[in-house]
Amino acid sequence: MRLHDRLHDLVQLVRAPAALSVPGDALAGASAAGRLSSRTAGTAAASVCLYWAGMAANDWADRDLDAVERPERPIPSGRVSPNTALAVAGGLTAAGLVLAAASGGRRTLATATLLAGAVWAYDTRLKNTAAGPAGMALCRGLDVLMGAAVGDLRRAAGPAMAVATHTYAVTALSRREVTGTDRVLPVMTMGATAAVMTQAAGRSGGWLPVVLAVWYAVRFGKAQRAVLRRPDAARVRAAVGAGITSLPALQGALIARCGRPLLAGLVAAAAPLGARLARKVSPT
Repeated sequence: MRLHDRLHDLVQLVRAPAALSVPGDALAGASAAGRLSSRTAGTAAASVCLYWAGMAANDWADRDLDAVERPERPIPSGRVSPNTALAVAGGLTAAGLVLAAASGGRRTLATATLLAGAVWAYDTRLKNTAAGPAGMALCRGLDVLMGAAVGDLRRAAGPAMAVATHTYAVTALSRREVTGTDRVLPVMTMGATAAVMTQAAGRSGGWLPVVLAVWYAVRFGKAQRAVLRRPDAARVRAAVGAGITSLPALQGALIARCGRPLLAGLVAAAAPLGARLARKVSPT
């Protein structure tokens, strides 16, 4: 197999472009805690490694189910072996922990360790249970707190809750990507999206948080309304993809509330870029 093909298979395994939705977690947490610095870039890189590790571990854990429901994925199609996927997941987990320790010391490493444990617990135990959406929401909430670990974690609780609530809604939708759903689920997730938008917009953060929060809600809400009109599997998958790629707009709103407009704009710009890349490599 050519190196180019091998790399392409690994990109699909870890859903590489979807990682554009990840650095904003650490940046939002650090901004809220008042500890944004050059070291935050290392924490954001740790977040990306742990996210990719979770994607590889997800496909390793679901390889038998995917052989029936999604045979085109790298493992059931034979393009990536289960052992390779497990090794990738383990290596990326280790890399994420090393980067967390290097960028933030013991406190960041402790939070990263909790996050890594939550990621593996979700992939191997919680994903297909009633606790699945809460498990994934915990992962993304901890990701925000990892960015704030060297500061006051209490100040990052709001952003962490906003990202976690959004993640819960996306994960609840993702559980119906193969079968489709009824119209109750999109009504509930649209309600969650509206609540997150309101929280992210804030009361005294100026116009930019409001604009970015509304942009987030419109991007994600449009796909959810499509599910409400016709709740088949294809539209659910599209809504899940929209939920993933709209997250940078939400993160941008949370960062803008902390008085970082330039950084907020840069983070939010990952939303349309992620949507373009999602047409080439599925984020789900």
